[in-house]
Amino acid sequence: MNSSIDMPLYEQIQEATSFIRSRTDFQPRTGIVLGTGLGNLTDDLTIEADINYRDIPYFAQSTVESHKGKLVFGSLASLPVGSQGRTTTAGGHPVVVMAGRFHWYEGWTMEQVTFPIRVLKALDIERIIITNVSGGVNPHLCAGDLVVVSDHINLLPENPLRGINDERLGPRFPDMLHTYDEGLRRLAMDIAKAQGIRAIEGVYSALPGPNLETPAEYDMLRRLGSDCTGMSSIPEVLVARHSDLPVLMISLVSNVSYPRSAIRVTTLEDVISTAQTAEPKMRLLIRELLAYL
Repeated sequence: MNSSIDMPLYEQIQEATSFIRSRTDFQPRTGIVLGTGLGNLTDDLTIEADINYRDIPYFAQSTVESHKGKLVFGSLASLPVGSQGRTTTAGGHPVVVMAGRFHWYEGWTMEQVTFPIRVLKALDIERIIITNVSGGVNPHLCAGDLVVVSDHINLLPENPLRGINDERLGPRFPDMLHTYDEGLRRLAMDIAKAQGIRAIEGVYSALPGPNLETPAEYDMLRRLGSDCTGMSSIPEVLVARHSDLPVLMISLVSNVSYPRSAIRVTTLEDVISTAQTAEPKMRLLIRELLAYL
């Protein structure tokens, strides 16, 4: 990763975008951020280009197991034209996929964590889909269920919008009322129902990690109104909102964290295993959703 403390963020974004454009002229319509254990969506793509994060100016590096650490451009395969009463394009939906994200707990700054979202916006995407895995604190959720996020509770100690604001990137005080696009949420829930996928609309909360939460913290999160909790995604959402990008977040519940009697010791291997088992549902939902757009 190149670095320049003195170069303003806007110029860093332009340099990274210019580098990417020098490697591919493919124009994505939708950006997708893949969470832990969800990296195989790229198998569904007709790939036009992939670029390692280490080659892109000012990109950080993925250090978490199962995060591939590359930007992948391609078309996401659609079902046949007219399938299930809809019309799709034969070439598929053009996307750019972040195969691996950055986390604040890895030691990156919030600006570094969210820098790729700035670059995807500069690449003129129309919307962003953010995925993650989470602990379920709604007692009705089971491991493998999906949560289509309708709101969030931010308990992270830092904010990527802190500091001097550059009006070229977004407003000083972005409003958060309509953060999660209602049309995309409704479409996702309709598709989940049609495909027999267990999903609810719910509230996602984020704590800094990397440790999992204590039973008392899970109790607190439930009382606050959280349905699922993780260690990522909200910083990306804040920057997407600042950038006026429509957001859809889908969280895959990897472990049950409420009530206390349901909590079990959970390892990273457990999380990845559950995510990989349930990943086909996430891939199907995203593929079907983009086929409509």
